[in-house]
Amino acid sequence: MKSICVFCAASPGFNPVYRQTAAAMGAAIARAGMQLVYGGGVIGLMGALADGALAAGGQVIGVIPDMLMKKEVGHRGIARLEVVRSMHERKARLAELADAFIAMPGGYGTFEELCEMVTWAQLGLHSKPCCLLNTEGFFDSFLALVDRAVREGFIKPDNRGLITSAAAPEEALAVIANYAPPAKVEKVINLAAT
Repeated sequence: MKSICVFCAASPGFNPVYRQTAAAMGAAIARAGMQLVYGGGVIGLMGALADGALAAGGQVIGVIPDMLMKKEVGHRGIARLEVVRSMHERKARLAELADAFIAMPGGYGTFEELCEMVTWAQLGLHSKPCCLLNTEGFFDSFLALVDRAVREGFIKPDNRGLITSAAAPEEALAVIANYAPPAKVEKVINLAAT
């Protein structure tokens, strides 16, 4: 594993522990000798993440849509900042560059990026780990929702393991290093049940 993509907020959130954990996550990736891939922002948790990796001597690749670059939220302190045409192109490029995905606290954008990568794994489009960095229990309710979707028959039990979680940056790296994808991707659509 050489490259970790981290999805996180362009906002710092209200609790300073989120920003501290973002910086620690970037530093942990750098110390592990891996490259950080992220959304290219200089603000919020994204900026703290990149700055943490840079301070620890890490390599950072940012991928940012032109519309956000025009708003001057791109991180000009990283060696490689790719400017793409759209949010869709950004996600595709992040997925291409990464060997694993970690989601940190965030809002709609973070949720959407995480869910798309997990969906792609469920469909067999990749077998890369997807881990939640569950700082301060931020993702507890989300994980409860996923578990309910399993109980209600909307997610196959084997596919529940497509999302892992960890409480701290180093633990997240250990979880993705030890990740084993499901032996086979279950058929998502059961026509007999309709």
